[in-house]
Amino acid sequence: MEKRTNQKSVIWALLIATFLTAIEGTIVSTAMPVIVEDLGGSELYTWVISVYLLAMVIGTPIFGKMADLYGRKLMFTLGVIIFVAGSMLSGLAQTMEQLVWYRVIQGIGAGALTTIPFTIIGDVFDFEQRAKIQGMISSVWGISGIIGPLAGGFIVDYVSWRWIFFMNLPFGIISLILLWVALHEHLEKKKQIIDYPGIFTFAISMTSFLYALTLLKEQKEFTGSIILLLAVAVIGIGLFFWIEKNSKEPMLPLSLFKNKFISVANTAGFLFGFILVTVTFYIPLWVQGVNNLNATISGISMLPMSITWPLGAVLSGRWLAKSSVGKIAVTGIAIVLAGTFGLIFMQENTTIAYMMFLTAILGFGFGLALTAFTVAVQSAVEWKLRGAAMGSFNLLRNLGQAIGIAVSGLWLSDELYGHALADSLHTVFIILVVLAIGALLTGSMLLGKNELSLSTEKQ
Repeated sequence: MEKRTNQKSVIWALLIATFLTAIEGTIVSTAMPVIVEDLGGSELYTWVISVYLLAMVIGTPIFGKMADLYGRKLMFTLGVIIFVAGSMLSGLAQTMEQLVWYRVIQGIGAGALTTIPFTIIGDVFDFEQRAKIQGMISSVWGISGIIGPLAGGFIVDYVSWRWIFFMNLPFGIISLILLWVALHEHLEKKKQIIDYPGIFTFAISMTSFLYALTLLKEQKEFTGSIILLLAVAVIGIGLFFWIEKNSKEPMLPLSLFKNKFISVANTAGFLFGFILVTVTFYIPLWVQGVNNLNATISGISMLPMSITWPLGAVLSGRWLAKSSVGKIAVTGIAIVLAGTFGLIFMQENTTIAYMMFLTAILGFGFGLALTAFTVAVQSAVEWKLRGAAMGSFNLLRNLGQAIGIAVSGLWLSDELYGHALADSLHTVFIILVVLAIGALLTGSMLLGKNELSLSTEKQ
């Protein structure tokens, strides 16, 4: 008798896995000052965060494709094991250098945990359910944004910073047990072809590119080493596309980008990644550097986003059953555009209430649009391409964030206080408005007769 998938247990497994990666950023950032005080190596402070993001960017499309070849359960299991192993090693680190390398391992595992859950949602649930589950997943990100700093502060103050990494072990084990018991796959048994040349060239080119951006952010000028790294990245990307075009089983099938829903979602996702990371970093900087208020107040200014994002995601899920991806995505993007436009009018005497109002608007818009785009990618392809499709979507979002924080930093004043900082941040906010307009124009391409909706999707 064929075993049936237990959808409730699958949901819980995916929620726990999402919680692991969602809370990681905020909880580690909170603990970093204490970690540096304990391990030393303050010059590697930013690398603890950046190498994690780099590894996640590289791991995302690779795990997405491998999930198509070898099944979601196996690749999800491998991702959890790598993530937990990296976490345990990070908790045992004795030097900052060790911590940086262990965070690379953890980031590779995170690449699986930010992609495969969305792929599984596309497999197990129908169109209307996907939207609702996507809202629940987004709620986890919102909740993590609230409790991450609080949990990180408590663990650091009353236990040890090492336990912010050790705590991932029980969550990982529970998630694996739930998924293995609940999810039943039926895979075609055949010898699989792995795109090793594509994986290698992609890893080399992305590492070179993101490392060059990191150096450029630090040095604020193009040095010989940065130009060399960018040259390696450009050549590597060109070679990667050639390999993918000629590969029998490409890591990133270029045919995906012929699909209107995927190409639009990926482009908008990249722009949204840029906007999101810039807002997340620079509104708190405005609060502390321009308004001369403390870090606690800057955290409060961002709090509404953690509340309105999941609210927007839940509403997006409900409306998708009655409307279409294009209409909801464009509505969400328009709301984000309004929020970025409001940033331009901030002054040195701008109140925290005004900033909270803007972050509330931005969070709601992100929740609406990104949920719609995620469901579009899940629904626009068949099973054997869904992992690669979700991998490409998350890759572009993560790339947008990695590039956004590096590029926007080029306009940032060296003077991190007062008028000079306010002027430079205004320039950055104007750039965000331009990017939001670009996202709106991109999203509008989904409007029309061929919109993806519950009534038109082919299951």
